[in-house]
Amino acid sequence: MGTPLSNRPQATSAAQAIIRAAAPDDCAHIAVLLSELGYPATEEFVRGRLAAIAPQPDGKVLVADLDAEVVGFVCLQIIPLFHLAEPLGRITTLVISSKFQRYGIGRRLVAKAEMLAWEHGCGAIELTSGDQRSNAHAFYEAVGYEQVSRRFIKFRPLSAD
Repeated sequence: MGTPLSNRPQATSAAQAIIRAAAPDDCAHIAVLLSELGYPATEEFVRGRLAAIAPQPDGKVLVADLDAEVVGFVCLQIIPLFHLAEPLGRITTLVISSKFQRYGIGRRLVAKAEMLAWEHGCGAIELTSGDQRSNAHAFYEAVGYEQVSRRFIKFRPLSAD
């Protein structure tokens, strides 16, 4: 579980990570992080997603950059709701490299995403997390999130071609 202490970075260096907007040069690092999270991705896939989301006023992709290495990222989307006057902020992805977890990088990324959501007038921020991710659930609760509902999903059926 986690990275052995001898292979972990110095806490002081991880605290120096710069939180900034994702750029096309970050795509290879982001692909590795997505794969680590359990979503195998190629650099080309990430480049396409970044090109689709980043220019939109309702989509923000932020990275934690430590010495020119992306060690974490978050994607925030602003969603207008029909039944409420204020939009909803939705953290659709958050991943920190296992080597850099528990150094505050996730907290910093979430805090920056929250700041952007509040600036865009969001009344709340939500995220979803798989039932198997108990460490992530503990993190989300530690940064002020609470479980308040259930999620139901239906996947598009495979075509009969």
